[in-house]
Amino acid sequence: MTAQHPSPLHPMTYSTRGADPATAPAFLAPLDQMGSGLPGSGLSWLNELRTAGRERFAAVGLPTIRNESWRYTNLRDLAKLTFQPAAPAAAAIDLLPTVRAEGQDGPRMVFVDGRFRADLSSVDGLPPRVDLLSLDAALTTHSGLLADHLGRLAAADDRPLVALNSAYLADGAVLHVPANVQVDRPIELVFVSVGSESQATTCHPRMLLIAEAGSKAVVVEHHVGRGAGTTLSNHVTEVFVGEGATLHHYKSQREGTGAIHLSHIAATVATGGCYDNFILTTGAKLSRNEVVSRLDGTEARTHVSGGYLVRGTQHADTTTLIVHAQPNGTSREVYKGVIDDTARAVFQGKITVCPDAQKTDGYQLNRALLLSDGAEIDSKPELEIHADDVKCSHGCTAGELDDDALFYLRARGIDRDTAQGLLIGAFLSESLEEIAEESIRDAFQGIIAGWLEEQK
Repeated sequence: MTAQHPSPLHPMTYSTRGADPATAPAFLAPLDQMGSGLPGSGLSWLNELRTAGRERFAAVGLPTIRNESWRYTNLRDLAKLTFQPAAPAAAAIDLLPTVRAEGQDGPRMVFVDGRFRADLSSVDGLPPRVDLLSLDAALTTHSGLLADHLGRLAAADDRPLVALNSAYLADGAVLHVPANVQVDRPIELVFVSVGSESQATTCHPRMLLIAEAGSKAVVVEHHVGRGAGTTLSNHVTEVFVGEGATLHHYKSQREGTGAIHLSHIAATVATGGCYDNFILTTGAKLSRNEVVSRLDGTEARTHVSGGYLVRGTQHADTTTLIVHAQPNGTSREVYKGVIDDTARAVFQGKITVCPDAQKTDGYQLNRALLLSDGAEIDSKPELEIHADDVKCSHGCTAGELDDDALFYLRARGIDRDTAQGLLIGAFLSESLEEIAEESIRDAFQGIIAGWLEEQK
């Protein structure tokens, strides 16, 4: 089997518009020093993918605010730092996040600074024929599967960070659920950023999630940090949802105050399939979550939702694109955020309806709650419709806590912090209702409660 690179849907070009090629050498120098030390170096298709990524990033460098997609998120501070690839970490990890009740077990993969830790991982609870393994291992045992899928979706010409990830491609998670198989227990992927206090470090995990026709699975990502070092995590995930398959994909990002978290998810959904995505952001100094979901089959569905809570000087960017390529597709997008101090949030959500996608039903909502005069939200909802028989809507609001509601609670003996927490929790509840799995919804509610407790 051979891979098709580049994808016909995402041709590679080397335009420097909205990018800074001068920033590329510093990020690529450590890669050049590695030589052929990356895993799978004997695979020609993988070498081609890495080389194409390297050449593309060398030509364009980091995106700048002249790039419309990056207009509200500036990466200039990254260019001032010297990053080195994180060394394989043997750090002791005594407590791992989970959505499971105490005493329950299940499949879990743990990555520390982007590298798989077998000693902390387990595949217990997986049905027969379901593959859950590290990308490093899969390059040996499932190279044909990887060749057919890696780079097919996440190869867009205006995403240089995807190119950088491809250049460094070494490890990550691979999930393959065969046709008509249902995985009852949530599959947890835990990413721990440790880094070094003396050196800014970077890692580039790559994930591949494949749910074949009629299958069903739930994947939960946890991103957490340890230590005070500066870390850059540049994640790329490609998701393939087959006919009639359902993939629930949930993510919690709680990295440390010195972390930069950049993520790109590209999904394709076949006829009658459903891709359900929810991202909760509370951590990192700077974060950006990109989600691209393309409905490539009739009656395909996607839910792309989330919540963000930021304070201090945090910056959280959510950028989404939903493409309705075939008729009778349904999409739903609900994002809600809470912003305090001088933190800043960005929401860029676009729904595109292609000419053949008649009977499309698309819904988008973004609401932000500003808790201080210095808090800021930049919101850019978009609808691009090329069909005439569709139902699409979007809404966008930003405001403060309701003074009357706050007064009502305080008049009943509730202190201000508690009253404010109750109102914020109620505000976020609509987005949490988008999480189909009750246990995960409860776990994410607990993360929000912890954030509110720290706010007091």
